[in-house]
This record gives sequence, structure tokens and C-alpha cells, in this order.
Amino acid sequence: MARVVCLGEAMVELSAASGAWNVGFGGDTLNTAVHLARAGHDVAYMTALGPDPFSTSLRDSWAQEGIDTSLVLTHPERHAGLYAITTDARGERSFTYWREASAARALFEIDGVEAAAAIAERADLLCFSLISLAILPPQGREALLRLARRVRECGGRVAFDGNYRPRLWHSLQEAMAARDEAIALADIGLPTFEDEVLLGGAAFPDAVADHWRGLGCGEVIVKLGAAGCLLPDMSPCPVPLKLKPVDTSGAGDAFNGGYLATRLRGAEPAAAALAGHALAGWTVMRAGAIPKLDGHAPYADPRC
Repeated sequence: MARVVCLGEAMVELSAASGAWNVGFGGDTLNTAVHLARAGHDVAYMTALGPDPFSTSLRDSWAQEGIDTSLVLTHPERHAGLYAITTDARGERSFTYWREASAARALFEIDGVEAAAAIAERADLLCFSLISLAILPPQGREALLRLARRVRECGGRVAFDGNYRPRLWHSLQEAMAARDEAIALADIGLPTFEDEVLLGGAAFPDAVADHWRGLGCGEVIVKLGAAGCLLPDMSPCPVPLKLKPVDTSGAGDAFNGGYLATRLRGAEPAAAALAGHALAGWTVMRAGAIPKLDGHAPYADPRC
């Protein structure tokens, strides 16, 4: 069984439903971590929370999903971040964030982070995203990239998702530079074409793949939303079914979870991509970034 460490910011999630708000949790790398744990992998989440009741609830919820929370540090003064999801008639989502005082932003400043990083660097796979970098101050970004280097030096692999949220960056140039540094340390790249267009003006998916491979990322899967994805061998992998989504939040994270869970079991990229499409399709037909388990969840682990 592979040991996976996902790192980033996870928050309290408010999602609108029938005139009320449902309270849950979410965050791009956390969503992927939950899917990997549900698929039977040994998954730890590395982040920081506060001493507040919401933070306690988040830890408990993650543990119930089978996630190892021993790498979740506690900031004595900050607290859990918060975001709200609203969706339009097509299921497209928009977000409102309250994350300025999020404890995760100070992850690499907290007592005990060195010990947590020493454990994380022994992972078989480290997963993080451009959002993971965006929330950190410059010294935190440097520390995360050092951790990625150490994982590879110790024989593990690194997966990087190029999730781009313009409001988290001071400039486009800053985001592009951070993305490219991370790409150079990644073994598996999971860019989204729409994000790459915003970041660098890529005209075609194959140009995205060329850019990521050119920086040293050997396995690049370009996510194309409802059109499917572009595989590492540059062949297309369309989605098997056309859907009318209920909620598209978490779709890309679910794809990542399905893809990585299947690759960690030794499957080829084409089979892993189909698993990613299946899990993303299940997710978008339900409310919330991490829908509750039901009998239709397409996880490889028979326990699910």
C-alpha cells in the first residue's frame, strides 16, 4: 500500500441547498486526499488548523474518512478558513472566501513543522498544488519546494496540480514563476487547460503538455473539463458519458484522486484517466466538493 501525503489548505465549506446552508469541508488537495483514502490508500494530510471548534470538527471529519491527521499542526492564534459555494443553473460554481487568518498560511512557521516535514519526506507520493503555494508567504513556498525535493531524494514521487486562483497572487508573473518551479520538481503533472490559458496564454492542450515536460515533469495529464483529458502520450481520453452537472466544485480534485489512486496500483495512464473521469462524473452529479459516500461511488477499493 502506498503512503501518500497531501499538503495544502483545507477549510470549512458552506454550500447552498434548498434555501439553507450545509456545513462541510473542502480544499483542493484535501478533496484529493479524501478520494485517495476512500480508495484504500494510506493517506496523511499536512496542514495547520487552529484551536477553535471548527478546526476540531475538521480534524474529526478527516479522521472519519480514514485520513491520518498526525501531520495537522495547530497554530495557537489562527483558525480554520471558511468558504461558501454558490452554483448557477448549469451547476457552475463560484466561491466566496474568508481565509486571511487561516492557520494553513503559517504552516511552516509553527513549532513542530520540522518533525512533520521529516515524516512527510518519506512518503511514496507527495501531492500539492499551485493553491498550496499561493497561500504561503515566500519563505513558506521555499520550504514546500524543499520538501518536494527531499521526497524525490528519498525515492518518492511528487504530484503537482496547477490550480490557478488569480486573487491569491500579487501578479501573474509571480504565479507563473511559482508554477514553473513546482513543475520542475514534479513527477506527475495535473494541469487544467483553462488555468494554463490564464497563466501563459497556451493556445492548445499539447502546448501545455510540452511546457510541463520541457521543465522536467515526465507524466503530464492535461485536464480538459467536460472534454476529458490529454494523456501523457498526447492521445485524447474523452469522458465516457456527457452529464448535466449538479455541482462542478471538486471535479478536478476528484479526477486527480481517481487517477492517482489507480496509478499507485500500477495501472497505465489510460486506465487511470478513465478512473479519474468516473470519479469526477460521480462528484459533479452530487452537491459539495466531497459528496457523501453512496452505493454508486466508483472507488477501486471494494470496501467502498
